[in-house]
Formats: sequence, structure tokens, C-alpha cells
Amino acid sequence: MKRKVVLRGKLKIYMMWPIILGLLMLPAVIATYFFDRKAGYVATAGFALYAVIAVILYFGLRKKVLRSMVRFALSYDDVQKKLLDELELPYGLIGTQGKFLWSNEKLRDMLHSDVMNDEEFLNNLNEARKQVFETEEKQAEFELVYNSKNYKILFEKIDITGIDDVENLFGIEEDIELATAYFFDETELKWYQKENYEQQLVAGLIYIDNYEEAMESVEAVRRSLLEALIDRKVNKYISAMDGIVRKIEKDKYFIVMKRKYMEMLQEEKFSILNDVKTVNIGNDIAVTLSIGIGINAEKYSVACDYARMAIDLALGRGGDQAVVKDGEKVLYYGGKSKQLEKNTRVKARVKALALRELFHNNDKVIIMGHKIGDCDSLGAAVGIYRAAKAMGKKTHIVLGEVTASMRPEVDGFKNDEEYEEEMFLNPDEAKGVVDDATVVIVVDVSIPNRTECPELLNICKNIVVIDHHRQASEAIDNAVLSYIEPYASSASELVAEILQYVGDNIKMRALEADAMYAGIIVDTNNFMDKTGVRTFEAAAFLRRNGADITRVRKMLRGKMDEHKAKAEVVHNAEIFEQYFVVSDCDGSSVESPTVVAAQAANELLNIDGIKASFVLTMFNNVVYISARSIDEVNVQIIMEKLGGGGHMTIAGAQVKDSSVEEAKTLLKETITSMLAEGDI
Repeated sequence: MKRKVVLRGKLKIYMMWPIILGLLMLPAVIATYFFDRKAGYVATAGFALYAVIAVILYFGLRKKVLRSMVRFALSYDDVQKKLLDELELPYGLIGTQGKFLWSNEKLRDMLHSDVMNDEEFLNNLNEARKQVFETEEKQAEFELVYNSKNYKILFEKIDITGIDDVENLFGIEEDIELATAYFFDETELKWYQKENYEQQLVAGLIYIDNYEEAMESVEAVRRSLLEALIDRKVNKYISAMDGIVRKIEKDKYFIVMKRKYMEMLQEEKFSILNDVKTVNIGNDIAVTLSIGIGINAEKYSVACDYARMAIDLALGRGGDQAVVKDGEKVLYYGGKSKQLEKNTRVKARVKALALRELFHNNDKVIIMGHKIGDCDSLGAAVGIYRAAKAMGKKTHIVLGEVTASMRPEVDGFKNDEEYEEEMFLNPDEAKGVVDDATVVIVVDVSIPNRTECPELLNICKNIVVIDHHRQASEAIDNAVLSYIEPYASSASELVAEILQYVGDNIKMRALEADAMYAGIIVDTNNFMDKTGVRTFEAAAFLRRNGADITRVRKMLRGKMDEHKAKAEVVHNAEIFEQYFVVSDCDGSSVESPTVVAAQAANELLNIDGIKASFVLTMFNNVVYISARSIDEVNVQIIMEKLGGGGHMTIAGAQVKDSSVEEAKTLLKETITSMLAEGDI
């Protein structure tokens, strides 16, 4: 059955205007009879003639007018189709099934008509298609690589409600959804973006960590040769990357290279770090380098600042590593070797004099260590306390939770009448004491959120950091004085050296000397880990000031429950990847499970063939990991993968929102991954 073409809307009104005018003329013709009958006859004859002509025109020419309009519409539609088909922009219509219902000539040429229904090609568009048809989003963008070209595809949903004969038009159901697909060729744009990215200049700094020590270990006549060989290694390495090297000091280099070579350097983990160690012309000490590189900065000056921050971080972490500062992100490479102890105390003397100047210019001193403090953080704090009190300053130590290992020392100070009641303050009390004339000294930690009271770092403008841990990406960046030496055995050792220069004839009390000596004992595992000449010199200084080994030993003795817990840790230990031992500590029966876990980790190192030990324990709904090694494995870089840090041989991490078993699985996966990548 054929459908009639029906006039609608304004066109129908326009075609009926002659009839409408005739109806409007009729009252005028009738009114003419009231004035003149003859005039009425004439008007009636004219109206009749007009009506006949109007009816003939409306009904006689109507079909011809409609046919002309339809022909015009069809020809206009053909023009539109031709324009769309010949449009330079690849364009198509796609349905919910992922098939192209229509495509213009440009799209067919680009994709070839034989792939318009190719499953593999259409699967590449599936994700973008789902974003349009399976969500309320009207548009979706998608990138596609096809025939070595890059395309950006813009999908836009079409509302087809109210369109007649959609089934006849496309041969599909009426309730189907449609979307247009515009293909934009971005191959050339991507190429220019890649070139612009790869041609960016990267600034970097290379420092020789142990220049003086290496030169002193070789005969004088060979020192220039050793320096030349190092220069040659560095120049050859950077030149191979089409880079430029300029020596700015005897042990420092400034480098510039293209950004495209950075991925190569990162993939090979900066092989120059190991290559330079092979330089040997009789030098007893292997040469090590520190590398700092800044990338992805908006300006070259900012990139240079990034490089300086990176090299400072590399040196603060002990050297023999590369640090890449990529905006806010920091990446570490190397750092496997043990740092050599510095024989000179010049740096300690300089820092001590600077600290004394800060004491002179301020009235109050507040000292704090890390959360869940230990003997080392307390010992270092007590040492600084004595120095500040010797200079007549009002001094306080911030102390939050007192662990079992610290309690005998803390009780000793509280029960001694020579010490004021306000020697120890809790974090809330400390915030009320700070004013503009206060120095805040942070010991045994350099990460802001791990201090006893992080708020003090924002309140006070005079901040000093004394730490022996390798620096992490998150550090106290507003310190006016920083003394971070990863080679040191403990913070107490650093403070013991400072005490010898910060003031004249500072007299320590026996309790203070005992506390600092205990800090060294605990962090060195009875002088077995990270112990150097300066460690024994610091211990000798404390002995001269009244430290008693017997008192310290009694003070560090643990309870029976702690020894049983350590024995259980050893009993539950399992060997992992042949050289690693992993265990967990049930902290429900002991007061300070983190301390017991650390002590147990030290015990596990006594197992023959073990290179590193890891003990996990739950404390305050957080899983704490204590990691220990002797010399072959850098446990610090393992703990950094888990968000922690520490030393090469002593490190730790905290895993939140996890059970002990889940954390243990995560630890094992991390070790396995790092072994596969050659990081450990």
C-alpha cells in the first residue's frame, strides 16, 4: 500500500493562502449589497471567478508543486550524500554491534573496504564503543594504530528517536543506537611530539664519591693517570649517548644529553656505576660515582635544579648510585656497595660550630626522634640535650609512646632529681612551647611524617636534622642545618662527635653517657654491624665521660616473654630463594613487638649461608618489617620498594591495611622481582 504524500506545517498554510484570502473577501462582497445592489452583483461575479481560479490552482497544481519539491529534496539529499561521501575527513556510522553501517569514501580508502567488517580491526574499537553505548557519555575518544599510522577516533552518539523508517533505511531494529565515528590522522603530529620529547636537553651531574681516598691509596706518580682513566670512562660513556661532558671541578662533571637516551640509561641501570669500579692501577680503594639527573622540567634552569637535588639525594644515601628526579617522582639506581667511612672529622666540627651558633641565637631547644623510639633516638636526643643545657638553654625532648627498650632509660631520668620534670614533653605539650626563638632538632630520622611530632616542622623555622639513615625521596626540606651521614653506625655516634666540638668542656653525666652508649650498642648489634674506627672513638669518648658497660648491659636485658618470642621467630623461620630467611613475630605476648622483631632478625643472620633476614610483626594494626643483612645484600633498596628505608644492612618498612601473611607475600614477590631484574 502506497503512502500519500501529505503537506504539513508552514508549507500547508502557504499553499492554502488563496483559499483563506477568498474566505476573507466573502464578508466584503456581502457588505457591498447593502450599499449598491449592482456593485454587489459585480463583486459576486469577481469573487466567483477568483474562487474558481484559486480552487483550480490549489488542487490542480498541488501535485506538480509537491513533485517539484520532492525532486528538489531528493537532489538536495543526493548533494549531501555526495558531500559526505567525498568529505576529506574519514567518517562512518557504527551500531551497537560494532559493525560499520555506512562509511564515506575517505574512510573506505583508509581502512580498505575488506576490513570494514574485520573482527580484529573492530575489536580494537571495542573499548571506545563500550564507552559510548554502555555509558551515559555522549562522546568518547580513542587512539588507534593501524597500518603504521596513528589515528584519533571521536565517537559521538546519535539520537535517532522519532526518525521514520529507520528499519528500511539501515535494515536494523528500530531500538538500535547509532554513533558517528570521525577518524583524525595524527601520525605527523605524533612524530613531531616524539621528536620534541626526544630532543629535549637533560641536565645532569656526576660526582666522584671517594676522590681523595682513592688518590691517597695510589702512588703519587700514578694519581694523574688514575684521574685520566676516570675522565676517559665518564667521557666515553656520555659521548656514546651523543652527550656533552664538562669537568667543573677535579671530582665533579656537568653533563648534557638528549632525552631519548634516558630510557637506555635507565634500562641498563647506569652501567657506568659498575664500569668505573674496574679502574685499577694499584689503588686499594675502588672508585665510585654518584649521578644526579633532572628531567621533565618546564625550564632548563629548573632541570638543573632537579639535577642538584638528585645529586644531593644520591650523596645523602651513601653514593655509588644514580638518582633521577622526574618532576615530583624520584627514581634510584645502584646503591649496592657499602659506603666507606670518612677518616676526617672536619665535617663534624663544621656542623658542631653551626649548631652552636643556632643555640646562641635562640632561647629554646626542642629535640625529637622518630615514632616508636629506640635507644639510638633517645641517646642522640639526650646528647643534644646536654649540649643545649650546657649553653644555658631551656631544653625539652619530645617523647610519645615509650617502648619497653627505652623505659629503663626514661625512668632513670625521671627518677633523678638533677633533671627537671619538663625534660620530656608529649607532642601536644611541645606544640604549646614553640615560639619564634625555638630550635627544633630532629635526630635519627629525616622523614617528616615519621617524627614524633610532624607539626613542629611547620610551626618552627629553625630546624636541624641529624641522622645516619640513607635519605629517602620524602625528606625534611626546610632544615637550616642538616648533618646526614649514612656511613655512621648510629645517630648517637654523630652526636658524640658533635659534643666534642660544640662547646668547651661539656661535662656529661653518667646517665647521659649510658644512654648514648646504649644507642651505639643497639644499632651496631654489639659492635658487629656498621662499625668503623670513628664508632670506637665515639664509644671511647662516652666511656671517658662515665658510660658503664655493665650498667648498659643490665639496662638492655629483655624479659622472659621477649626471649620466648624471639625463639618462636627462629622456630617459624623459612628459607626463601636460597639466601633469604623470612619469619613473623607474634607480638601479642610482648610489650614492644617491633623491638623483638628487630632483635630476632639479627639472630637469624647467624644461620650459615643466609644473606638477609626479614621478620614481620603486627603492631597497632600496622605490619612492621625488620630487615637485616651482613654485607652482600642491600636491604635498604628492598624496603624502599615497600615504602620504607634505612641502611644497607639495617632497614625496615611499614605496610598498612594488610595482614602479616599478605605483607609476607608482598615481600616475597618484591624480592623475587628484584632478583629477576638484577637489582639485588
